[in-house]
Amino acid sequence: MNDIQRAKIILKILNKTYPKIIVPLKSRNVFTLLISVLLSAQCTDINVNNVTKKIYPKYYKPQHFKKLGRKKIEKLIKKIGIFRVKAKSIYNLSNLLIRNHDGKVPKTFEELERLPGVGHKTASVVMSQGFGYPAFPVDTHIHRLAQRWGLTNGKNVVETEKDLKRLFPKKYWNKLHLQIIYYGREYCKARSCYGLSCKICTTCYPTRKKPLTTKKA
Repeated sequence: MNDIQRAKIILKILNKTYPKIIVPLKSRNVFTLLISVLLSAQCTDINVNNVTKKIYPKYYKPQHFKKLGRKKIEKLIKKIGIFRVKAKSIYNLSNLLIRNHDGKVPKTFEELERLPGVGHKTASVVMSQGFGYPAFPVDTHIHRLAQRWGLTNGKNVVETEKDLKRLFPKKYWNKLHLQIIYYGREYCKARSCYGLSCKICTTCYPTRKKPLTTKKA
């Protein structure tokens, strides 16, 4: 079985398992989606949602966070990991959005990735979930699963993203990256499946006997 055949099987299983997908991070608009994705680095979606549900009813525009200032932003997000670094990024990107983009989130990868604290993965999520642009956000979890499922030999998330885009039609990308995340959390966990027990692993690799060790991104 080659990687193209595996991709077709995986897509079929994921569509059957998760016919409908809910975006895990709660947001009020594209700007708050950007903030939530930024906050989610090294932090669970649940924790981010618990923190932002007290913020977004009142603060949901760049102007709001500029007026708050960095120290007050820190207090609002202090339950989030590396909150001081993230507060600085939120304050600075809010200022940049006001100064360079009329307070609106830009709709290109290039402009998004020039914002403080915004890397390619964050930009991909915003382009995908915020603007509906075909994108395939790849984090360390998707990287691990793609290796485990024989979809990539990529040494990092950049190489893995290229392989996944090659294997799956563009029309599936926006939904597929979330399906992979949900499936990994529920069925193909790093410390329980080991490439041996979930439906995708047993279907794609029925003769695999030893736990699979994946390369870190």
